[in-house]
Amino acid sequence: MRRLRRVKILATLGPASSTPEMVEKLFRAGADVFRINMSHTSHDRMRELVQTIRDVEDEVGRPIGILIDLQGPKLRVGKFAEGAAMLKAGQSFTLDSDEAPGDENRVRLPHPEILEALEPGHTLLLDDGKIRLVARSCTPTSTTAEVVVGGRLSDRKGVSLPDTLIKTSAMTPKDHADLEAALATESVDWIALSFVQRPEDISEARDIIKGRVGVMTKIEKPQAMTRLAEIIELSDSVMVARGDLGVEMPLEKVPGLQKQMTRACRRAGKPVIIATQMLESMITQATPTRAEVSDVATAVFEGADAIMLSAESAAGAYPVEAVAMMNSIATNVESDPYYRSIIDAQHAEPEATGADAISAAARQIAETLDLAAIICWTAYGTTARRAARERPKQPIIALTPSLETSRRLALVWGVHSVLTHDAHDLDDMVDRGCDIAKDQGIAQDGERVIISAGVPLRTPGATNMLRIAYVDGDHTRD
Repeated sequence: MRRLRRVKILATLGPASSTPEMVEKLFRAGADVFRINMSHTSHDRMRELVQTIRDVEDEVGRPIGILIDLQGPKLRVGKFAEGAAMLKAGQSFTLDSDEAPGDENRVRLPHPEILEALEPGHTLLLDDGKIRLVARSCTPTSTTAEVVVGGRLSDRKGVSLPDTLIKTSAMTPKDHADLEAALATESVDWIALSFVQRPEDISEARDIIKGRVGVMTKIEKPQAMTRLAEIIELSDSVMVARGDLGVEMPLEKVPGLQKQMTRACRRAGKPVIIATQMLESMITQATPTRAEVSDVATAVFEGADAIMLSAESAAGAYPVEAVAMMNSIATNVESDPYYRSIIDAQHAEPEATGADAISAAARQIAETLDLAAIICWTAYGTTARRAARERPKQPIIALTPSLETSRRLALVWGVHSVLTHDAHDLDDMVDRGCDIAKDQGIAQDGERVIISAGVPLRTPGATNMLRIAYVDGDHTRD
């Protein structure tokens, strides 16, 4: 089974989509990677879902990626004596460390790290941004704020801090436990880190992961944007998590930041995923709104590696239809006459490395000679990711002896990965590449392909070889 589109689709699993039958339906409808949200999943259930996905993988005969999404720190106010309080614009309201139940004048904030970091002028957003406060006076144990936008505040509602850099780790004890449980399955491909503020948050996770899975950084905090280049460099992929980002900053700024992050990731050759509320109305309706279709299409036109469904596939009434709709939108966008010109206009110049120069040359040669495919031999996925960075017209076939690499590449734009045993030598590399391109229905007898690899084989990042070959009885003929 080969996708006829370049952009990949992530589908979140949940109550509406966790049976083996439903997971297979979602895959056949177009899902390439499945997301398991640890905010709502126990370790036992996570292991069951991972095994279900792997059983479906065996059934369909294609590599499937698995993403474990860590919850991250959940910041919440304490409880009120009457369960809630009404805050009025213009009044003073205090958040403090006092364990007494709250009222209309104060409430406990059970996060000393926030009280220590707040400064006068900082904004506090409560209950997903419905209530807005501005800090006026701060001590290490309390903050008195002015209510700018009031409303009803009830027990345990969330707190967002767009102006405040909290010095504690982005990984909670729950995240550490969830991460260890995910790594113990030895069958997970990606770990997503939530509420990252600075590069050090990623380094902490990488020290635990030690290269066993890919690290995906979710950009949800305005503070992360100030150090975006460093964060991208330390990440294996980036998710533009527009929901929380839109809570902590003006909504009208999010589309521009989405474009900025997409292009920055493309320049760096790191997969970028656009997420949150893409087909939100399909949670309850069988068809999306026109605006949602346009939103998905915009992400595809921008050249994002992947687009993601959250509640639409996890808890919605139409999970399969949502994946099928996303697949249909992406397929139609990629056949649009303007698609290629837009993708090419955003093309980044190759970095000054041998691997990037080779990948750029492979794209140019493939397009100039109208070759059938770009074939990449890759042990760890680097050669394939650099080929995808170029966003070529031709299909990218990634040949790898590593099942883990094949699964991880399910997230990468335009890459059709095939698991095969390692090549013995250059001739075997060329012959088998041509045979697989033909077997996969990508190339036909008489057509030419271009093959890139790193020699010696299994040398990470050492892409240094190009070869043009005919797909026929004499593969090695130039």
